Amino acid sequence: MELTKCPVSEACGGCSYQGISYDDQLKNKENEVRGHLKRAGFSPDLLEGITGCPERYAYRNKMEYTFGNESKDGPLRLGMHRKKSFISVVDASCCEIVPEDFNRIVKAVTSFCIEKGYVQYSKKFHTGLLRNLILRQGIRTGQLLVNIVTTSQSDFDEKGFAALIERLPLDASVCGILHTLNDDRSDAVNAQEVRVLAGEPFYMEQVLGLSFKVGAFSFFQTNVPAAERLYSEALELIPGIEGKTVYDLYCGTGTISQAMALKAKKVVGVEIVEEAVQAAKVNAALNGLTNCLFIADDVQNALSSIEDKPDVIVVDPPRSGIMPKALSQILAYKVPQILYISCNPKTMAENLRAAVLCGYKPVRLKAYDNFPFTKHIECVCLLEKASGK
Repeated sequence: MELTKCPVSEACGGCSYQGISYDDQLKNKENEVRGHLKRAGFSPDLLEGITGCPERYAYRNKMEYTFGNESKDGPLRLGMHRKKSFISVVDASCCEIVPEDFNRIVKAVTSFCIEKGYVQYSKKFHTGLLRNLILRQGIRTGQLLVNIVTTSQSDFDEKGFAALIERLPLDASVCGILHTLNDDRSDAVNAQEVRVLAGEPFYMEQVLGLSFKVGAFSFFQTNVPAAERLYSEALELIPGIEGKTVYDLYCGTGTISQAMALKAKKVVGVEIVEEAVQAAKVNAALNGLTNCLFIADDVQNALSSIEDKPDVIVVDPPRSGIMPKALSQILAYKVPQILYISCNPKTMAENLRAAVLCGYKPVRLKAYDNFPFTKHIECVCLLEKASGK
């Protein structure tokens, strides 16, 4: 059975599985993981299966939109980059994987900017005002953070923009309206100045019974219910964490670190992004956790200086996986269990192969579809150290 396609699915590069039934999406993703395992020398049957997403629609709690044109000299658009294009922008006001409030705001902001006669930033000439709109929402709290990103090349009606957002009929409650200035030439959002037009520069979220303060540019789980389920099931794979010292490597803002700290003796989180580490420290204090230590450093460097030796190691590396030197250091601890959380089954399988050579055996492996209609796959694997090796 083929689903109804998003009107801009052929142009937008966001959802590669548009028009494919959800059962087939899951089968494709499961087969992809099994294929990576086989190529790495493992039995495809190591994978226990794939778990579908709690919600297939409106699951994303963050979107970063770009101002531009669909075609040269065309009308102003606010949306996603056209597939295989860094210039053309596709209107994303009909997106099905974000809350409907996001679509309402995109439409209203586009009309506002057209009425004002504002011009989008040109990557070629480095001129123009409008750059991005970033929307973030606390799924459990219903708080919404609105952040428009412009250059400082001309004036922007901040009061008019804030009034527009405040009077929109929305399901969520707007907790903050921001104006970020970015004059950097790169396409990335570089927050050179953040002006708070109304409310606060953060929203609150709740995950695994813990509270999290999420800043305008903090990394946080994009699909909270799905991430919460994955983390819960992942932690259930670790036997007897009580009283143990745990390393949480590539910990991000420390969501799973803090969940483990509720039972563990101590959790040491390592993350290279300084802002994420600062957020982790703030949230640990917010939750009254005193047994968490967060370190802002490269994993390879940090492991050389941490005095506490681990009983269990949890890794959640980026898509590139764990680099060889860092992986060697991790495996050298010879802890009984390593929990590997992955957003890229290909690099995970390659890392697992290296772990086997050091005496580890993958004993449980599950896949999760946290992002329906997209190509992304999450995996959780428990590795156990063979006795005497």
